Amino acid sequence: MPQRADTFDVGRLGLAAGEGRRFTLDVAIEPLTFGGETYAAAGGFVTATLDAERTTRGFALRLRYETTLEGPCMRCLEVARRPVAIDAREIDQPGGGEELRSPYLQDELLDVASWARDALALELPHRIVCSEECRGLCPECGANLNQVGPDHRHERAPDPRWAVLRELRFD
Repeated sequence: MPQRADTFDVGRLGLAAGEGRRFTLDVAIEPLTFGGETYAAAGGFVTATLDAERTTRGFALRLRYETTLEGPCMRCLEVARRPVAIDAREIDQPGGGEELRSPYLQDELLDVASWARDALALELPHRIVCSEECRGLCPECGANLNQVGPDHRHERAPDPRWAVLRELRFD
């Protein structure tokens, strides 16, 4: 059974350069706000695989998991469930410059929860929809066009430029 871990102490592993270990962890994923709407990983937790390898001066890390992203559809506001696969990598090499420092590893303590959430945010689809065929909401009345059918129509409003002509009376 995977252990629950929001942080993970890679320093306690005692790895020599070139050695690595693989762990299965249950990680909490905080909900994301995207476009003013809240999206969350199904169940709020993911089972992730963490690979930690010691390099000559630091660590090479890999985090993988799959989840279902749940939240409102951007077209019709019904619940959307989209599968997402995450495969994120981080390198932490002290003294190698800013680009070789991981923001998730401080004093050999890895913030797995923040890394997993940020990796999910980077993998968000451009449009989170309930289905690719979603027709959205009617701009006139707000009805869900997926439920009302193809005959849903409204009378067109008269062109306001012609309003004066409606006032003409021929007696």
